[in-house]
Parts: sequence; C-alpha cells; structure tokens
Amino acid sequence: MRGELIRKRTLVSILAFGVVLATPAFAQEGEMPQMTPEQQAEMEAYMKAGALGPQHELMAKHAGTYDVAIKSWMDPAAPPMESKGAAIRTLHMGGRVMHEEFQGDMMGTPFTGLSRSGYDNVSGKWWSTWTDSMSTGIMVSEGECDENFNCTYVGTYHDPIKDGPVTNRYEAKWTSPDEQSFAMYGPGRDGTEVKMMEMIYTRR
Repeated sequence: MRGELIRKRTLVSILAFGVVLATPAFAQEGEMPQMTPEQQAEMEAYMKAGALGPQHELMAKHAGTYDVAIKSWMDPAAPPMESKGAAIRTLHMGGRVMHEEFQGDMMGTPFTGLSRSGYDNVSGKWWSTWTDSMSTGIMVSEGECDENFNCTYVGTYHDPIKDGPVTNRYEAKWTSPDEQSFAMYGPGRDGTEVKMMEMIYTRR
C-alpha cells in the first residue's frame, strides 16, 4: 500500500512538472496537454498542498539570528542549570520550512541542535523536528499555533533511560516581536509532568 502511494505521488509530481515545462511549447502550437479528470484533480490537490498560505507568512516574520538564555532542570526541586547559546533561523523550501541551527553548551559541554518546522496544509497542523549532538535520534512533534504564533506541541522521542518512546509537551510564546519564550515539559520520576527546560530567544 505504501509503495503504491509513493508511486502514485511520484507519477502525479512528474506529470505536474511536465505540464509546467511543456506549457509554452503547447501554447505556441495552440494545444494543451490532455489529462484525465482524475489526473487533473490529483495535480490540483498536490498544488494546493504545496501552496504558501498565511501560516507560512506568519512563520517567515520570525527568521533571524537570536541570542538564547537556557535553564534546565535535572531535578524540579533543585535550582536550574543555566547556559547560553545562539540560534539562526532561515527559511527553506521557498518559505515552506523554517530551519534553525543552534549552538551553545549544555552541562558544560558544547552542544549543537538542528530544528525544522512548518505548517502542513493537508493535516492542518504545525510540525517540528529536532536533532542534536547529545543524541542519535530525532524528536518529531505536532501542534497548534494561534494568530500570534504562540504554539503548543506534543513530541515523541526514544529515551535512552527508559529505552522506549517518551512524550513531551512544549510551549513557544512570543512575549514581544523580538523575544520568544520556549518551555519543555516531560514526565518526572513519578510520572507526573514537570518542567525540564526553558529557553528565552532574543533577536539581535
């Protein structure tokens, strides 16, 4: 089933690309390439899925370079560990994806991270991925954002201590046009949700 879906998507993409390339030549000859109604509907669906919308315009406003102040908790009852870093956010895929590269330190060790995020027209959800230099895995998250780009996500990754999937929740809120607060919550030792990390992004 998955192979058939991939094959079908590939054929539709090739067809759509071919139509774009061929249109000037066909136009000169007074003809247009013929598609079945099913092919036309599929091409329109894929074009709609890839179109830029107001969500992508909202995301684009927050590209830039940021200084980041970090607090992290190993024990919610203890004072947090504090560190600093910097993040560069750039638009990729024609404005459809926000790419973030983070550099800083964590527990006295150099730390790098890579995030990609965007809005999926098909699912109607925001999505995000995260990988970093302290892991060989990936966190995949999905969530909701309001008109001010304040977001709540739920993400899953494979935890090395529990040797299995763990679900985290994180919130990203803009306190001003140039400052964003990020907080991550996860299960504590007793299974209840605790605050694990807080990051304050300040645009340069």
